Amino acid sequence: MDMPDIEALLEETARKVDARIEKYIPRIFSEGSILFKVLKPDYRIDLNALNRAISEPMWEFLDRGGKRWRPALFLLLYEALGGRSMDDALDFAIIPEVIHNGTLIADDIEDSSEMRRGKPCTYRIYGMDIAINLSQAMYFLPMIVLSDKRDKIPAEVARKLYEVYVQEMTKLSLGQAIDIAWHRGLVPAFLLSEEHYLQMCAYKTGTLARMSAKMAAILAGLDGDAVERFGKFAESIGVAFQIQDDILDITGEEFARGKGGLGMDITEGKITLMVIYTLRRASEEDRGELLRILGMHTRDESLKMRAIGIMRKYGAVEYAKSVASKLIEEGWRGIEGMIPEGEAKRKVKMFAEYLIQRRI
Repeated sequence: MDMPDIEALLEETARKVDARIEKYIPRIFSEGSILFKVLKPDYRIDLNALNRAISEPMWEFLDRGGKRWRPALFLLLYEALGGRSMDDALDFAIIPEVIHNGTLIADDIEDSSEMRRGKPCTYRIYGMDIAINLSQAMYFLPMIVLSDKRDKIPAEVARKLYEVYVQEMTKLSLGQAIDIAWHRGLVPAFLLSEEHYLQMCAYKTGTLARMSAKMAAILAGLDGDAVERFGKFAESIGVAFQIQDDILDITGEEFARGKGGLGMDITEGKITLMVIYTLRRASEEDRGELLRILGMHTRDESLKMRAIGIMRKYGAVEYAKSVASKLIEEGWRGIEGMIPEGEAKRKVKMFAEYLIQRRI
């Protein structure tokens, strides 16, 4: 399996995942929807309201695309660990993906972003109130899978899945809080270290990858330390993925086009690994100028390019790439011996490598 094969796998997974999301959160709610079989209404549901305020904006966002790599990772690991029912696994694989898209809708509000995946952000189309409520709903709605599958999985397995969900969602909120505080300037950037950045990413971007892997491992029959080790591997993928996102934001024309142009992280004042690395090595003049531009939250192209130039001057892009590669290597070493040899194992390794070599 080579890189085009991985891309084909992602496309196929996206189709399957979207179809399975639609099973639980349909494009048009009806009285017969699974949601209302699990959460039985006492009175009369206003289906029109739910369709206008949940289904329509959610599917407008999901239909824009996205890599769907978290459910792909879920399914690859489940297969590699000898999971038996791929069809049931697909139902569970939608959980981290729906949550992920909910976080993007919330992120865009918190960052006052203009564009996401080449279109205006959800809150700009449907309003702040609908977008906020939708993002929160998407944190909980996919867990309806567990209620729907209650007769198919042992109670102890369900308990472990719920525990993973609560732990990882808490970490997600911590990571987002740290990121917001940083780009609002509530914490001086010069006080931050590479370790601070990696922990923020482990909480924020690592969380849903970790949730995917841990849930897949639990469903495949693993327990205890084994589940944690697969979670750590997936976390390393998530953090490396975020570092690659940061790199592409200032180097990838095609990638940045969908977000409104190169350097949107600079506009948002985000403290990335490359910023931290540069601040630790730059001259006093360059350090001051980079901090000044980040603090301006500017959309001025010349100023953004100046900030990018300062980071490039000190080799920050190359350093970030090396950190991402090292994370993947270390994560893989932690679980390599736990996966039986074969094509499924090779797919997992190739998949991890693909995510930090992508261009978009």
